[in-house]
Amino acid sequence: MDSLKNLPVAVIGAGPVGLATAAHLLERGLDPVIFEAGPTAGAAIEQWRHIRLFSPWRFNLDAAAVRLLEATGWESPRPTALPYGGDLLDSYLAPLAATPAIASRLQTGARVIAVTRQGLDKTHVRNRDTTPFVVRVEHADGETRDHTVAAVVDASGTWATRNPLGTSGLPAIGENIAGDRISSPLPDVTGRDRASFAGRRVLVVGAGHSAANTLINLADLAKGEPDTTILWAVRGASADKAYGGGDADGLPARGQLGSRLRRLVEAGTIELHTGFGIATLKTLDTHVSVEAADGRTLDADIIVPCTGFRPDLDILRELRLNLDPAVEAPVELGPLIDPEFHSCGTVPPHGAALLAHPEKDFYIVGMKSYGRAPTFLLATGYEQVRSVAAALSGDREAADTVHLELPETGVCSTDAGTSCDVPATAATADAESGCCAAPEPLLIGIPTGLAHGRSAQL
Repeated sequence: MDSLKNLPVAVIGAGPVGLATAAHLLERGLDPVIFEAGPTAGAAIEQWRHIRLFSPWRFNLDAAAVRLLEATGWESPRPTALPYGGDLLDSYLAPLAATPAIASRLQTGARVIAVTRQGLDKTHVRNRDTTPFVVRVEHADGETRDHTVAAVVDASGTWATRNPLGTSGLPAIGENIAGDRISSPLPDVTGRDRASFAGRRVLVVGAGHSAANTLINLADLAKGEPDTTILWAVRGASADKAYGGGDADGLPARGQLGSRLRRLVEAGTIELHTGFGIATLKTLDTHVSVEAADGRTLDADIIVPCTGFRPDLDILRELRLNLDPAVEAPVELGPLIDPEFHSCGTVPPHGAALLAHPEKDFYIVGMKSYGRAPTFLLATGYEQVRSVAAALSGDREAADTVHLELPETGVCSTDAGTSCDVPATAATADAESGCCAAPEPLLIGIPTGLAHGRSAQL
């Protein structure tokens, strides 16, 4: 970056990994400019602030961010406590975003719509590596402006691009028309969104942690709203993946979640439908009729799509990327995060070398770097950006020396909706142990993908 040293480094996204990126860049003497599409830092987490993480605080804090915070007198939360999304936001991300070094470089309401090289589309080679990037941004004032930067770190996550309800990676026929009857992936069914679910027929689609949390919260809602009907559709032949390891689970909070869900199904509180691959949604005046590929139908007033997420690659169309054809992660990272062979705790530490693309000084980090794979941890993302910041500063030795110690936790759910560390239900509020680090969301996020199937598993 020597020829571009007077230009800032663009960071896309102000979630946990994006702000950690900025903190590491600052420590390396580089000048970040942070573009956040939402109205505040951590805007995606605001949508699932009612969800408790599986992993304790000690895995959810980035070292450089903590050093920046401590200089302001900030006090760290108890390291063994399990935070809610709201705690992560209020006690960590908001104070971090308010530090002078970050606040002066953070632009909210700034949605990145394209990244390219100045004057060059992706077909042009000459002087490409020494040509600055242009980041095109739609700003809150209604104007679209181009920002010239030396490098780009995309930490925008996957929360905004959920997987469809239909099979084969495509929306079900009629899914777009039924949009008014499809909720957000992690609605607050007992709080903010209660009125949309109380006394209604609710269909939860998916077999990951997002589905488990929502189902358990709906069961709590039904105690006071007995007319609430809870339907659960999974594509697989059983719901065992959602139940997890029970008492033997390496994450006690996650094990308790699965055990409670199983009991609710066995008691009839939740009506489980297995082998239910959604083909068609028919929107009627009073409800939506959901038809499976085998002809079975379910009627629902509202559908909760816990089907996972996928990366938005449209903004990167003019960059030269090298992505795994299945999971859509950087090609060298793809085999290392395959959830059929790796759990949250067995994905090896990795940094700039594995995250690099043919486009010099461009990196995708955090949840988005895992594409459709569900094994992402916040702690892993923090090590990614430490390495990337070192690489951008020219410290190749530090960039290549990656280290991260995570205890083995057992195979993570192929959750299509949250990363390994994101959701533990409120029922596990007293649990303080766990070894799977944290998510992104984030954000929550997580989907999968080899060609034979995981991103489609529900």
